[in-house]
Amino acid sequence: MDQIKTGKFIAEMRKEQNLTQRQLADLLSISDKTVSKWECGKGMPDVSLMLPLCEILHITVNDLLTGKRVFENEYQNKAEENMMNLLKENSENKKKTALSVICGFITIIAVISLIIIASLIDMPTAARVAIIILAIITGISGIAVTVLLDIEGGYYECPYCKSLFVPTVGEYVKGYHTLTKRRLTCHKCGKTGMCRRRIVRK
Repeated sequence: MDQIKTGKFIAEMRKEQNLTQRQLADLLSISDKTVSKWECGKGMPDVSLMLPLCEILHITVNDLLTGKRVFENEYQNKAEENMMNLLKENSENKKKTALSVICGFITIIAVISLIIIASLIDMPTAARVAIIILAIITGISGIAVTVLLDIEGGYYECPYCKSLFVPTVGEYVKGYHTLTKRRLTCHKCGKTGMCRRRIVRK
């Protein structure tokens, strides 16, 4: 799916209905920042919001996912194309999640190995300091890549309104977590809770 194209289409349809971003947001019980984010192509409406959004804008979900009004003679082809895009997105999310786990594991091994080398092998002080600095740089870089892959590899489900959202890097880093949940603030309802990790859209 082309997020920029869909965003422009949402803006066009909103204006066609003589609605401001704030008015559309109020009708969907979300913030106007979320609507702005969609229209700028920086995110897609959550699955739970697609039907209400389409009803307000007088379009179909197929129109929304395609980023334009779909005529009857091309409806079936566009529906199949949109379904394949969703399957592709889910597949890519699974790959990114697997890569984040692998990257995290490799980072841990690399850092531990460098620390062991610096601690046990006899070498000049300058070389020992250089290896320790390398271990720190490796650790920071590895964690950064792992975090970015993990954020891009799925969604978090709000325990209150059940909507799916992708947290910002800041929200992700600040939120304490368990293996499957992270304390985040929902982008739709604004409530904070332990949000469950989801790799695919339901």
